[in-house]
Amino acid sequence: MDGHRRTFVSGTTWAGGRRRPRVRTYAAVFFVAVSLLATSGCRGRRVIEPVRIANERVAAMTIAVAPALNQSGSSDFDPNTFADLMASELGYAEGIEVIPVNRVLAVLDAQGAAGVASPTHALELTRLLGADAILVFAVTEYDPYDPPTISISSQLYGDRAGARRERLDPVALSRQAQLARSPAEPSVRGLIAQTQRIFDASHESVAQDVRAFAKERGADDSPYGWRKFVVSQQHYIRFCCHETILTLLGPPRKAVAVGTTPGKADKR
Repeated sequence: MDGHRRTFVSGTTWAGGRRRPRVRTYAAVFFVAVSLLATSGCRGRRVIEPVRIANERVAAMTIAVAPALNQSGSSDFDPNTFADLMASELGYAEGIEVIPVNRVLAVLDAQGAAGVASPTHALELTRLLGADAILVFAVTEYDPYDPPTISISSQLYGDRAGARRERLDPVALSRQAQLARSPAEPSVRGLIAQTQRIFDASHESVAQDVRAFAKERGADDSPYGWRKFVVSQQHYIRFCCHETILTLLGPPRKAVAVGTTPGKADKR
């Protein structure tokens, strides 16, 4: 052994008896492993398409959202927060620009009014706000306990000539027990569309709509799954607002015949 102190590094043997250090080999293996983990993590995430609400009933327009009218007798929700969620969902509608609730509240406060008092008042607000239309709605029933029940009656008022108004069809309306949408009535000035629906989560038809909505919003990431939008008060309100906007602006919905008894929702 010569006089030089030698430090041996464990490694593979090259031709000629020399050993190849494993330091670089370990670094390369580590880099590959990290890359594979990052790639597998990306693949494991489901890509969620942007949520859009088809607008087949009115032309592109600017819509203001009025604060919710509480006609439910319940104090378990804030009407202004409810209206904010309605405005948020309206923002997903194609071709629609939204004037937020706080601007409507500011005008109402200047008038000394608590809410929209009449169709004429609604049209006056659209003029003052520089909007084409205003969404006025009332919460007529509210029970937040699982399974929750919320009933919403809404009207869209405006003078926009581009609104594609439809004639009232009494026969079609008579067949819609749970989903009543009557387009503009000639006797109500400025009424573009209206809808009224009871969202009872114990009914299977509503539960199916919740499942479809939950799938769009990536509810699979929650331990509750699709029921995230039933057990959470705010999430269920958002679902109801979404369905209200979809009914007002979207394609015709399938009617529920009078006398039909909806099934109970799956609790799993």
